[in-house]
Amino acid sequence: MQVARFCHRYRTVAAGILVSVWCVNASAQSGSDAWVTDELSTFVRSGPTDGYRIVGTLTVGEQVQVLETSGDYTRVRGEGGDAVWILSDELQQTPSATEQLPELESQVDSLTAELDGINEEWEQRVASMRQTLEARQQRIDELETRNDQLGSRADESTEQVRALQARLDTQEEDLLMRYFMYGGGVAGAGLVVGLIVPHLPRRRKKRDRWF
Repeated sequence: MQVARFCHRYRTVAAGILVSVWCVNASAQSGSDAWVTDELSTFVRSGPTDGYRIVGTLTVGEQVQVLETSGDYTRVRGEGGDAVWILSDELQQTPSATEQLPELESQVDSLTAELDGINEEWEQRVASMRQTLEARQQRIDELETRNDQLGSRADESTEQVRALQARLDTQEEDLLMRYFMYGGGVAGAGLVVGLIVPHLPRRRKKRDRWF
């Protein structure tokens, strides 16, 4: 979010700089200030036409005072105090790049420092997020390992339960078989006794005789 905001601000400032440097306005008004364009040389004349002689030059980017306009020329007063005529196309209504350069450099330095601060803050946030992600990944790995161990134990417990259940089923079958055999033996013994007892000789009771 901050990076996007900074980029938008940077584009806005850059657009303003370009407009300030390259915008040229030929319709100068009397009494206002203007700046000589950033050309290699700017000749000035003694009158408002090409027929007048060249009386000198104005410094590139020099600030002048507009006095009047006639045709394609504008009469200006330079830093030396002399009033001369210059082509209106060679004037602009915004400070020249020469005068704007220190301010632009200051803005660039300020933006660079701000960008460095944003980059540093962003790197700190990225480092913090990376540490958090690493810690979370380590925790996830630990939980996955623990889950695998618990899964293995659960499988072992399941196998043990199945083995115990199988033994229990076998013991129940053995116990039922024993009960059946025991019951059958008792019943058989009773049957045999019931068949034998009636055929056993009975003991006679001794009678007491009185003589």
